[in-house]
Amino acid sequence: MGRGKLSAFELLPEACDGIVAWAASELSDRDRTQTDIYAEFVLKCEQLMQEYRGELEFAIPSFSAFNRYSMRLSRLTRLHDQTRDIVAAIAEKFDAKESDDLTIMTAETIKSLTLHMLADHGEKMLPKDVMQLASAMRQVSQAQNISTERRIKHAKQFAAEVNEAVDAVAKAKGMTAETSEAIKAQILGVRT
Repeated sequence: MGRGKLSAFELLPEACDGIVAWAASELSDRDRTQTDIYAEFVLKCEQLMQEYRGELEFAIPSFSAFNRYSMRLSRLTRLHDQTRDIVAAIAEKFDAKESDDLTIMTAETIKSLTLHMLADHGEKMLPKDVMQLASAMRQVSQAQNISTERRIKHAKQFAAEVNEAVDAVAKAKGMTAETSEAIKAQILGVRT
């Protein structure tokens, strides 16, 4: 079973990748109308052909092809947003450690899926597909960084609470500073 007829966007030359990425970004922002974005898209394509002075000729996708591309992009964006909302809702039900574990598991799954997609379809993937995969990988990395930052924050908060509690007990019980520091070191696993 073949892939079927290539879309107008799939037929664009590599030189148009930046313009397609720009259009995808503009459509995702939802700040402008699709008609305005399409008009600028056409202008950018025409300017690109002029820069190549006849050495690069291609058919500019029609407004209906642009609309289909926009709808496909919108579906993917909606699916991505829904997935993010689901993961956020699940993460709220876990404590910090479980949430970090979930983030790591999700990140590794997305990384694995991305590598499989590249291995299976890398040669057939369009630049915009690669851009979306790169965006997903960047977001996974950001999620892992946030997870790490949260762990560090909780560890610092725990250490501060331990220090405060041990100091209060030490003062109330008349312990020496050396004993207090030894207790803190045992609880926090830090050598003083």
